[in-house]
Amino acid sequence: MTSQEAVLAALSRQTIELPSWAFGNSGTRFKVFGTPGTPRDPFEKVSDAAQVHRYTGIAPRVSLHVPWDRVDDYGKLAAHAADVGVSIGMVNSNLFQDDDYKFGSLTHADPAVRAKAVAHHAECVDVMRATGSKELKLWLPDGTNYPGQDDLRDRQDRLADSLQQVYALLDEDMRMVLEYKFFEPAFYHTDIPDWGTSLLHCMALGDRANVVLDTGHHAPGTNIEFIVVQLLRAGRLGAFDFNSRFYADDDLMAGAADPFQLFRIMYEIVRSDALRPESGVNFMLDQCHNVEEKIPGQIRSVTNVQQATAKALLVDRDALREAQRAGNVLAANDVLMDAYATDVRPLLAQLRESMGLAPDPMAAYLASGYAEQTAADRVGGHQAGWGA
Repeated sequence: MTSQEAVLAALSRQTIELPSWAFGNSGTRFKVFGTPGTPRDPFEKVSDAAQVHRYTGIAPRVSLHVPWDRVDDYGKLAAHAADVGVSIGMVNSNLFQDDDYKFGSLTHADPAVRAKAVAHHAECVDVMRATGSKELKLWLPDGTNYPGQDDLRDRQDRLADSLQQVYALLDEDMRMVLEYKFFEPAFYHTDIPDWGTSLLHCMALGDRANVVLDTGHHAPGTNIEFIVVQLLRAGRLGAFDFNSRFYADDDLMAGAADPFQLFRIMYEIVRSDALRPESGVNFMLDQCHNVEEKIPGQIRSVTNVQQATAKALLVDRDALREAQRAGNVLAANDVLMDAYATDVRPLLAQLRESMGLAPDPMAAYLASGYAEQTAADRVGGHQAGWGA
């Protein structure tokens, strides 16, 4: 059985990256609700993200999104991040908000549009150099809505060529991570709909291209932890996007819909020894907060992932292996369920106190007065949101 000291040591090394866009106004295609104190620029987004790290102690990086986080001086933005106690993480490209990309970006039949999409990634790599980021993240919304709309084989060939051009832009110490999504905004087919398609393209690119797994990007009933295992076996799991879903890509707080699934995923991470920072797997959130407060929503997501991780670390792996080898189905399941049923909140409170933090991150943040202060200070200007 794993000792409590070993569990605490593993948890103390865990980090979770935050998305800058989680702190702006965002929501559904029907309505985006504004809130007092919403950041008006990337500097204020980074300041808000730093609050999550201040109270949880395990969220030290912030992902940027280009063009949403464009600034005149990225070095200044990186310095600001350092001043508030965090750093810049991944840089995310945007291939879904330009009229030229109506029928595709990296897959478009027009070479000029494909060249424009590649050039956008050159800008992203420049941002990486200026901020110290080492990871470029691509999500491709390309696809078709109707049979016959475009040639499926040609689109894959064009995509492979475009990805090679983007990959060639990277410095030797940079890597690319490639996301997949089985539907939306295209409904007949999506050009990178699943982990297998993403993996094939990454393998063709080289060792510095890996797959991003978004927990909300799967059909109902998909065994996500099995995909995790396969990508880890291949050494190609580059990053997680943690959120939660009820129907589709809902981008809700991690663990909100199915906390047991989150536990099962984190168990496979622990079992494969991929929790270590040097494993190369970047754990991050990718979600938007439409009806809940943004900073509390991120704190809740971070602590939900942390709780699932703690429970996964508590699994008695020796007892589990013994039951599995004996074919004792119920005993094996009981081992997992015993760990899942454990209340790990006291353990996590102990961890935070050992780090000099308040035992309850949410209570500490709410008592800090930060929300009230930003609501009073951030009057005027244009609140950040999708596209800003």
